[in-house]
Amino acid sequence: MKILLLGREGQVGWELQRALSPLGELVALCSQSERNPQSLCGDLRDLDGLAGTVRQVAPDLIVNAAAYTAVDRAEAEPEQALRINALAPQVLANEASRLQCWLLHYSTDYVFDGSGARAWVESDTCAPLNVYGHSKWQGEQAVASTARHLILRTSWVYGARGGNFAKTMLRLAAERDSLNVINDQIGAPTSAELLADVAAHAIRSAMQTPALAGLYHCAATGETSWYGYARYVLAQAQARGVALKAGPQQLTAIPSSSYPTAARRPLNSRLNSSRLTQAFGLRLPEWQTGVARMLDEISGKP
Repeated sequence: MKILLLGREGQVGWELQRALSPLGELVALCSQSERNPQSLCGDLRDLDGLAGTVRQVAPDLIVNAAAYTAVDRAEAEPEQALRINALAPQVLANEASRLQCWLLHYSTDYVFDGSGARAWVESDTCAPLNVYGHSKWQGEQAVASTARHLILRTSWVYGARGGNFAKTMLRLAAERDSLNVINDQIGAPTSAELLADVAAHAIRSAMQTPALAGLYHCAATGETSWYGYARYVLAQAQARGVALKAGPQQLTAIPSSSYPTAARRPLNSRLNSSRLTQAFGLRLPEWQTGVARMLDEISGKP
């Protein structure tokens, strides 16, 4: 099997290089053509170049781990967000249909409006609150236009590589005596490692059983707020001997209204992953498991 991976240097893309390698020949691309094999185009802004890359590689599977993720900046540059998150996936879907190959794509809880307190299921109505969410929703619809597709919606992604909320909290806690953290947005921190492993398992199963094609939610088990997440991270860091000025007791919980941003965020980011676990025979770990593992990795603990 030949696999084309886009977004190899992102948190999920980095882990996918590991998870997908046992499945076949992997062509992993970043957005800079000069750094890619044969100078292939991996820039989702270049729609013609992207189509040309798919035709040249002629993969059996396309995995799109690239996206425009600057949620606030998207409000000021919606065309760019739409091009990368919606138009590029449409190009990939068109080429996948032409080649009759599989296409795996990642999406987000931001396609929902964040109302209520029930975990979202795949059939719930999408109503994005911001430009980023809207562009990702359009991308989902584009990918779903090709028969052999898998879409994994997730939330609160983090990894040992790259920037994320946990690393930001650790940096700020080392610099400041106290921190304010939002406590009315609820979700489940989900590791890039888990998302990559689930993708590899799901695509292998779907290729054997094409009826498994479709949209699935994929988030770690359990739920917390950003405040609860931060408290856990700082407590775990202290237990590992990390020197902090602000520990868990120096955190203050605040509502989203006290921290205005350019883009509105959903308050309810809970995702029900039952359809995924039942379809593919999986058990997703508690969110704390992956966070603790990531902290071990970045702290250098053996």
